[in-house]
Order: sequence, then C-alpha cells, then structure tokens
Amino acid sequence: MILKGPEISRYLARPDPTRPALLIYGQDAMRVALKRAEAVKALVGDHAEEEMRLTRIPGADLRKDPAALLDAVKAVGFFPGQRVVLVDDTPDAAAPAIASAIADWKSGDAVIVIAAGGLNKGSALRKLFEPHPAAVCAPIYDDPPGEEEISRWLSEAGLREVPRDAMRDLLALSRALDPGDFRQTVEKLGLYKHGDDAPLTPAEIALLAPATIEAEVDDLVDCVAERRAKEFGALMRRIEGQGIAPVTICIAALRHFRALHAAASDPGGPGAGIGRLRPPVFGPRRDRMIRQAQDWGMRALEDAIHQLIDTDLVLRSASKAPTMAVMERMLLRLCMMPRGSR
Repeated sequence: MILKGPEISRYLARPDPTRPALLIYGQDAMRVALKRAEAVKALVGDHAEEEMRLTRIPGADLRKDPAALLDAVKAVGFFPGQRVVLVDDTPDAAAPAIASAIADWKSGDAVIVIAAGGLNKGSALRKLFEPHPAAVCAPIYDDPPGEEEISRWLSEAGLREVPRDAMRDLLALSRALDPGDFRQTVEKLGLYKHGDDAPLTPAEIALLAPATIEAEVDDLVDCVAERRAKEFGALMRRIEGQGIAPVTICIAALRHFRALHAAASDPGGPGAGIGRLRPPVFGPRRDRMIRQAQDWGMRALEDAIHQLIDTDLVLRSASKAPTMAVMERMLLRLCMMPRGSR
C-alpha cells in the first residue's frame, strides 16, 4: 500500500502496529531520518532502546546475512510492549530478505521499519511494498511541512495557543529552513514558552529563528534605512572594531535596500511585498521593514540602490581610496537623503 499527500504525515505520526512493515524513502536524508524517527517513536515510545524493544540492522548486512532480519522480528523481548526492527540505509539488494520476513510475519512480531534513500520506479523495494496489501510505503518528498504537520509538532512541544499571524510566520520559516533546523526551532520555542500560557507571538518566533545576517551589520543598515544619523557614527566605529570588510557591509546594505524596493513597488503594497521576500521576514522586523519601505518610497530607494552599486564597484576596483571611508561616506549620504515619493 502506498501513501499519498497529507496521509503520509498522518500515518507516520501514528503507524498501525498491526501492519508488518513500513518503507520510508526519499532523496533528502534529513527528511527521511526525521520521519523514520517519528514513526519509530510513535510505535515503541521513548525508552525502547533501554528496554531492548528496538533492534537496529544496517541494510547492507542483509545481503550477507538475510536471516538476521527474520530472527530479529521473531525474537522474544524481555520487556513487554511493541517491538520494532529498524533497517537503515537499505539497498535494493536487501529486498528478498525483507520479503521473506514480511511473508513469515505474525501478529505479535516486531514491526519492520525500512529507511532508504531515493528509489526509482524500478526499485525492488518499491515493487515489494507498493502493491503489498499489508505493508506500507511512505515516499518522503522535498516539500516543506504543511500547517497540519506543524500544528502537531507545536502541540508535541507544548505549544497550544498559536494565533494565525504566528502560524503564518512559522509556515514561511518552514520554507526557508532545512527540516532539521525547523524542528529544532519548534523545540526551542517550546522550551522558551515552557510555563508560559500566553499565545505564541511573531516577536517570539523572530527572536528564536536562526539569524540570516550578521547582527551588527543588520543594526547599521537599519540605522541608515531609518535615517538615524546621530547614531550612525557609534555603530560604524563598532563595525570597524569587529574587522568586518567594507564590501560585506555594502552587500548587506544592497540586499536590504533591494528588499525594500521590491516591497515598495509591489502592486499589493509594501506589506504584500515584504510577505513575498525569501528568506522570509518575521515579527517586529517585518513591521519595521514595511515602515522603512513606506518612508523611503520607490523612487528614493532606486536612487539609494544606484549609489550602493556604484560604491560596490569602487570597493572592488583598483582604486586606492580608503575603502572603509568610501563605504562610510556613502552610508552617511543615504542617512541624510530626503524622503522620496512612492
């Protein structure tokens, strides 16, 4: 039996222990590992290894010792409870041993969980599992998790109150991060909110989301974008003290002002434009960038981008001008620019 669409994540969250075997496969090793761990935990709980109810077999070993899988499936455990035999990195050559174990499987035997990499349509493992009436095949695609799956992870992390604006930011974050990083972020949110019954906020998500830019440079670029000329000098000295290269500052500023320009020129308005940015922007930072885009306007932002591009060319040229001074003067000019029209 092959699972499709949303039923894949639903089944892996609560696998049926009366079915003899489950095949989980996909190109992304991290996604397969996360789903495999989720399915095994749902079947045998957190203490299965301590209670000797989880047996691990490398897939390559089944070619040398095909009987090892059936022996593990039939073994009687010392502790009561459901048992699982997990076969990792399973090659197609292991299909005959797995087929034999499934054929001899009886109620009360250990459930067989098979994890594999990308399998093509002619794969022996897929040909075994997909048409089988009792075994289950779960292909794992590179799609980001959906709202239903994220809601389940949040619930497992102890987060019950998640308003729509927070869920919107989590969905955007799930599309920007690797699955392992996103799961870690959800777990961090759960720890951060432990004992706090207040609803999860976009600000808390922004606080714990992995940073996408050097914080000090980010502060400097915000200072320029908000024309806080009085604070500019102190921030610039701090950046210099950290040894950050002028071209790094220029690239960060250019990326930021291009994002503001995309937002200011969006037909749906700056809010819609910021919502389309990749990587996504969250919480208070999102609101801050919307205000910056509205304050500058499209024409002034175009002018700022042209100045940043010209400066970038100077920094990368053979010019003997002091590069940090060139960068500082250009940013100060942007700080002093009058507001533009939209």
